[in-house]
Amino acid sequence: MNTVSKSALQTVHRSVLVVADLEMNWMLFDYLVAKNWSVDYVAHNDLALAAVKRRPYDLVVTAEVSSAREDLDLLRRIRAVRPHTRMIVLTSYPTPKDTLAALREQAFSIFSKPYSLETLKAMIAIAMDAPCWDDGIEVVSATPAWIRLMIRCDLPSIERMVQFFQELADLPALERTQVATAFREMLLNAAGHGAGFDPQEYVEVSYLRAKHAIACRVTDPGPGFNQSPNALGSPNQHDGAPEKEMEPAVPTASNRNFGILVAQHFVDELIYNEQGNEVLLIKYLQAPSLAMIPESY
Repeated sequence: MNTVSKSALQTVHRSVLVVADLEMNWMLFDYLVAKNWSVDYVAHNDLALAAVKRRPYDLVVTAEVSSAREDLDLLRRIRAVRPHTRMIVLTSYPTPKDTLAALREQAFSIFSKPYSLETLKAMIAIAMDAPCWDDGIEVVSATPAWIRLMIRCDLPSIERMVQFFQELADLPALERTQVATAFREMLLNAAGHGAGFDPQEYVEVSYLRAKHAIACRVTDPGPGFNQSPNALGSPNQHDGAPEKEMEPAVPTASNRNFGILVAQHFVDELIYNEQGNEVLLIKYLQAPSLAMIPESY
């Protein structure tokens, strides 16, 4: 009984600061009200900074009407006062450059309209539960066409990275969701089978944007695996595989292989190295999507 009471007390003390405006999603408001958290609302970023100076918050959620650049400037100013504050950026006018900046500034996540409210709610829950997050995603190097990252081998870091990928990938909506699903499966395989979801281990990820294709390279710290056709099975066994998110299971050969089959379903090429601990996902761009990335990206 005492343990439960202590846990409930700790939950009450979790706090969220929301920069609210007239365009705030009221279903998000209802979700926050239903939680046993302390939730404060302010009208704009300057008031948010003043509120954070007065007291610490576990999470700050920005307003959709402000730009990502303005919100990241707020994050920098908040970090000068509260270095470990989490921020989820909501914005209506995102660019891949904004997403890359959010990664560099270690924003917890970024969402642009239209976004899934359920996905946002899940990300808020992760942010409120995560005991340590600062080192979950590290930007090693980044250019407009080639981004290299290190991702901690735990589920919260993976889910954060998949959402960043959704915002970063310069693809039509359907193709972006498909490639993100394949990317998530490979991250789960790498973290689960390559590192046993050991948070002391990291997966290396490279995202490349070429003129006619995008590619994701995922390298895990493990010894690799058997890539024979008999071990992997046939992709036709899972034609029409659903695009819904799947919870990671205890790493086994069967769920690893199913993850590979799901990824094969959504990308044009999936290539493993000889050792089996490095995979390359390639999605070729169709004619309407061949525009070059702007130089300002």
